Amino acid sequence: MSLLEAGAAAAGGGMIMMIAYVAIIFGAMYFFAIRPQKKEQKRLSAMLSQMEVGDVVVTTSGFYGIVISVSEDDCIVEFGNNKNCRIPMRKTAIAEIEKASDGAAEASSGK
Repeated sequence: MSLLEAGAAAAGGGMIMMIAYVAIIFGAMYFFAIRPQKKEQKRLSAMLSQMEVGDVVVTTSGFYGIVISVSEDDCIVEFGNNKNCRIPMRKTAIAEIEKASDGAAEASSGK
Protein backbone atom coordinates (compact mmCIF):
# COMPACT_ATOMS: atom_id res chain seq x y z
CA MET A 1 0.00 0.00 0.00
CA SER A 2 1.41 3.32 -1.00
CA LEU A 3 1.32 6.54 0.94
CA LEU A 4 -1.41 7.98 -1.34
CA GLU A 5 -3.70 5.00 -0.78
CA ALA A 6 -3.27 5.32 3.00
CA GLY A 7 -4.14 9.04 2.83
CA ALA A 8 -7.28 8.35 0.77
CA ALA A 9 -8.42 5.73 3.27
CA ALA A 10 -7.93 8.16 6.17
CA ALA A 11 -9.92 10.87 4.33
CA GLY A 12 -12.80 8.45 3.77
CA GLY A 13 -12.93 7.70 7.50
CA GLY A 14 -12.99 11.42 8.27
CA MET A 15 -15.90 11.89 5.88
CA ILE A 16 -17.90 9.19 7.68
CA MET A 17 -17.25 10.89 11.03
CA MET A 18 -18.37 14.25 9.64
CA ILE A 19 -21.62 12.71 8.36
CA ALA A 20 -22.13 11.08 11.76
CA TYR A 21 -21.67 14.44 13.53
CA VAL A 22 -24.16 16.14 11.21
CA ALA A 23 -26.68 13.34 11.80
CA ILE A 24 -26.23 13.65 15.58
CA ILE A 25 -26.76 17.43 15.41
CA PHE A 26 -29.96 17.05 13.37
CA GLY A 27 -31.20 14.36 15.75
CA ALA A 28 -30.58 16.62 18.74
CA MET A 29 -32.40 19.50 16.99
CA TYR A 30 -35.39 17.23 16.38
CA PHE A 31 -35.63 16.11 20.01
CA PHE A 32 -34.98 19.56 21.53
CA ALA A 33 -36.89 21.83 19.13
CA ILE A 34 -39.23 20.20 16.64
CA ARG A 35 -40.73 17.39 18.73
CA PRO A 36 -41.76 19.58 21.73
CA GLN A 37 -43.32 22.12 19.36
CA LYS A 38 -45.44 19.43 17.68
CA LYS A 39 -46.44 18.10 21.10
CA GLU A 40 -47.58 21.59 22.17
CA GLN A 41 -49.55 22.04 18.92
CA LYS A 42 -51.39 18.75 19.56
CA ARG A 43 -52.18 19.81 23.13
CA LEU A 44 -53.47 23.20 21.98
CA SER A 45 -55.65 21.77 19.20
CA ALA A 46 -57.13 19.20 21.62
CA MET A 47 -57.86 21.97 24.13
CA LEU A 48 -59.57 24.14 21.50
CA SER A 49 -61.65 21.26 20.17
CA GLN A 50 -63.05 20.66 23.69
CA MET A 51 -64.01 24.31 24.22
CA GLU A 52 -67.67 24.71 25.21
CA VAL A 53 -70.10 27.52 25.99
CA GLY A 54 -69.57 28.79 29.54
CA ASP A 55 -65.83 28.06 29.72
CA VAL A 56 -63.58 30.77 31.09
CA VAL A 57 -60.81 31.59 28.62
CA VAL A 58 -57.65 33.67 28.53
CA THR A 59 -56.80 35.18 25.16
CA THR A 60 -53.29 35.45 23.77
CA SER A 61 -53.39 39.17 24.63
CA GLY A 62 -54.18 38.39 28.30
CA PHE A 63 -57.91 39.19 28.48
CA TYR A 64 -60.18 36.94 30.57
CA GLY A 65 -63.64 36.17 29.26
CA ILE A 66 -66.49 33.68 29.08
CA VAL A 67 -67.33 31.78 25.90
CA ILE A 68 -70.84 32.65 24.67
CA SER A 69 -70.88 30.84 21.31
CA VAL A 70 -68.61 28.37 19.53
CA SER A 71 -68.42 27.60 15.81
CA GLU A 72 -65.94 25.68 13.65
CA ASP A 73 -63.13 28.27 13.59
CA ASP A 74 -64.52 31.17 15.63
CA CYS A 75 -66.03 31.84 19.02
CA ILE A 76 -67.74 34.77 20.72
CA VAL A 77 -66.26 35.78 24.06
CA GLU A 78 -67.90 38.06 26.64
CA PHE A 79 -65.44 40.21 28.60
CA GLY A 80 -66.11 41.67 32.05
CA ASN A 81 -69.48 42.23 33.67
CA ASN A 82 -70.76 44.34 30.79
CA LYS A 83 -73.09 42.10 28.79
CA ASN A 84 -72.60 44.33 25.72
CA CYS A 85 -68.88 43.56 25.45
CA ARG A 86 -69.02 40.47 23.26
CA ILE A 87 -66.20 40.05 20.78
CA PRO A 88 -66.02 37.44 18.02
CA MET A 89 -62.54 35.99 17.67
CA ARG A 90 -60.65 33.08 16.17
CA LYS A 91 -60.18 30.00 18.31
CA THR A 92 -56.43 30.31 17.74
CA ALA A 93 -56.50 33.55 19.81
CA ILE A 94 -57.35 31.49 22.92
CA ALA A 95 -54.32 30.68 25.08
CA GLU A 96 -55.90 28.87 28.07
CA ILE A 97 -59.27 27.36 28.92
CA GLU A 98 -60.72 26.73 32.36
CA LYS A 99 -63.77 24.51 32.22
CA ALA A 100 -66.93 25.88 33.83
CA SER A 101 -67.28 22.71 35.93
CA ASP A 102 -63.68 23.05 37.23
CA GLY A 103 -64.32 26.60 38.45
CA ALA A 104 -67.54 25.60 40.21
CA ALA A 105 -65.80 22.71 41.97
CA GLU A 106 -62.96 24.97 43.12
CA ALA A 107 -65.38 27.64 44.35
CA SER A 108 -67.43 25.16 46.39
CA SER A 109 -64.35 23.52 47.91
CA GLY A 110 -62.91 26.91 48.89
CA LYS A 111 -65.87 27.75 51.19
